[in-house]
Amino acid sequence: MNFQLLFAYLGTVLMLIATPGPVVALVVGTSSRAGAMAGIGTALGANAASMLLIAAAAAVLAGSLALSTQVLNSVALLGCLYMGWLGISAWREAAAEEGRVKRRGGWWQGFLVGLTNPKDILFFVALFPQFIHITSSFGASIGVLAALWLIVDLCVLVAYIMLMRHALTQRHRTWVARLSGTVLLLIAACGVPYSLNALLAG
Repeated sequence: MNFQLLFAYLGTVLMLIATPGPVVALVVGTSSRAGAMAGIGTALGANAASMLLIAAAAAVLAGSLALSTQVLNSVALLGCLYMGWLGISAWREAAAEEGRVKRRGGWWQGFLVGLTNPKDILFFVALFPQFIHITSSFGASIGVLAALWLIVDLCVLVAYIMLMRHALTQRHRTWVARLSGTVLLLIAACGVPYSLNALLAG
């Protein structure tokens, strides 16, 4: 096993997942509004989406699947529009449900955001292939890379969820929800023009 490549992959994945983005914003917002269990369900949905993206990346590398840039840009555009809708919903719920907890979010929301997350799509298309030679076996490499992603992803997202259980955070639950909604709106505002431009250019 190429341990130098292994540690490079771990560092890349840790930075990618820990950096606030649509999945982190959704998990944090869900945890602040609906509690830790709803946040964990959302994290598991996002994690399942990541496994699907890894499977797609493996199929592309194996030559059994071809994805056009138009398809990828279309998925990214739909994801940005969905994130924008989630951001608006988070703000509306924070205004309407101030001081109360609303059971919202969960596996499907996490899955859809994870599947259409431009950051993850870019990683699996552009960077993931660079780590495929972590072992001499293609199948073993995919297995190791997927398992490491699964572990790091869940650990980082659970850490964010536990942070939401802090007493200070709970006192400011509404503002946390608004902040997560704002992050989703900003990602959508940046991603929609970029994806549209990429689609038109293609």
